[in-house]
Amino acid sequence: MGTVDLPETTEGRFDTRVAIIDPIAIRIYLGHAPAPMKPKPYDPIVAALKEDIGDGDVTTDFFVPETLHATGRIVAREKAVVAGTGTAAEVFRQVDPSIDIQISRRDGDDVDAGDVIIEFRGVARSILKAERVALNFLQRLCGIATLTREFVNAVGNQAAKILDTRKTTPGLRALEKAAVVAGGGANHRFGLYDMVLLKDNHLAALGGLSTFADRIRHLRQERPNIRIEVEADDLEQARAFVEVDGIDVILLDNMTPAQIREAVALRRNNIKFEASGGITLKNVKRVAATGVDYISIGALTNAARAIDIALEMTHVAG
Repeated sequence: MGTVDLPETTEGRFDTRVAIIDPIAIRIYLGHAPAPMKPKPYDPIVAALKEDIGDGDVTTDFFVPETLHATGRIVAREKAVVAGTGTAAEVFRQVDPSIDIQISRRDGDDVDAGDVIIEFRGVARSILKAERVALNFLQRLCGIATLTREFVNAVGNQAAKILDTRKTTPGLRALEKAAVVAGGGANHRFGLYDMVLLKDNHLAALGGLSTFADRIRHLRQERPNIRIEVEADDLEQARAFVEVDGIDVILLDNMTPAQIREAVALRRNNIKFEASGGITLKNVKRVAATGVDYISIGALTNAARAIDIALEMTHVAG
């Protein structure tokens, strides 16, 4: 599909090095451009259509006349936040470029049960062949956007930003992260290549904290613009990390709101704090009220429920 050139934001830069399908900004909270990367071209729509249609749609090809035309629409059957409309439209285009597609609701829009999201007309066979794959993408991505919006709304007027993680469906990361943005959230790092995130296993491999500060200093000299985040499992680690120059963000892992508040009180210079682990819709507002800057939630992409969305044929030409 190629890359999409996107403008900068006040939060940082858009990632234009990853092929995406939806014409939607992949907003990241990094303050710099990601490291160069040359991934192999991959189109999840091609893979999904090959998986579903294979050598041909036996049912449609046998029962539906080749020249039959139809009109139809994709309709929400429940309240949701829209995401993935560009992806769904691209499914139809890849099956049959002659299908006329009209997107009625844009990504980020709220819909109620009965609202039309996409309308189309074209060869009936083509519409039927594209139906399931288009709905699979749309239901999945709308589910992510809807859950993200619930977390954003739950935070209320607190300043903390809701972030996603790398807990995404393999091969669908760009689409799922775009859905998070549609829901009002922001993207954490896109992959291992665009920022540093030192976790407990990295520290264990390093042999502890004795050489940690030296490693951070050397990294900052070699990569002055890269964002550096470190994970603290307890307040003792958080106290140690705030004293190390060169760290941009401290990730407070699985801490209680009281512990997070105590850690945030240690803030010095421009260091930011991120909370993660055990965040739910019931406790996210309490976590946000601690003064933390970011709240990362893996559930946005790995636990979102698919939204009930249907395709309805509205007219079949006789």
